[in-house]
Amino acid sequence: MRLSLLCLLPLALAAPAAIVGRAVKPVYWLLAGDSTTATDGGWGDAFLSTTIAKGSSGHNWAKGGASTKSFRDGGYWKSVMNDIKKYKDTYRVYVTIQFGHNDQKTTSGVSLAQYTTNLGTMANEVATAGGIPILVTPLTRRTFKDGKVNENLSNETAKTLEVAKKQSQHFIDLNKASTTYVNAIGSAAADKYNYASGDRTHVNPWGGVVFARIVSDLLVASYPEEFKEVTVANATLSATIKAGKAA
Repeated sequence: MRLSLLCLLPLALAAPAAIVGRAVKPVYWLLAGDSTTATDGGWGDAFLSTTIAKGSSGHNWAKGGASTKSFRDGGYWKSVMNDIKKYKDTYRVYVTIQFGHNDQKTTSGVSLAQYTTNLGTMANEVATAGGIPILVTPLTRRTFKDGKVNENLSNETAKTLEVAKKQSQHFIDLNKASTTYVNAIGSAAADKYNYASGDRTHVNPWGGVVFARIVSDLLVASYPEEFKEVTVANATLSATIKAGKAA
């Protein structure tokens, strides 16, 4: 009996180390995108301030007016890449990549084919640098036509999903989820999220909280083992959104 206990001792001593080894590493979030993610008009800041757990952190690099091309040309993508290198040893670094609103403009100089290529390149560069890319389909605009959301970002949404699936990258379909929610609450209720009167693209601070909650819930639903323990739930807000009621 004494011998059996002695034999088990190394296993007992090793157990705490094994538990520590399974501890969830905190996340550093890097947000890349246009004004619908950016500070002052997007969901990004609310995501960082209301949905991530203690110990995790992040930075919102998204810029108003940015396309997949101008974000790189303006040096913002380089900043994202530098931050991956800076934080990857201490954190699991995730990079959300959400573009499309400006890429689709005729003045952007970005064709749909180039948009697709640019997204794929960004995702691959994140992975090569040691981060984990998350391709995010564009946040819906809240313009209505014949009683329904005018889905004028469908091409960009389809290409984002195409890239993610082809390259086996993480993704969430924010366009679908936000469109479903906005359709459910209707035009008048959706207007309460407008950044300014008549602005149905950008969101005010509360709108940022609502759509950031959708982003977080999509991440947890799609990749629970990676995100459930590093995010903060808001059961009341999530239930309201899921029920299609105006928050």
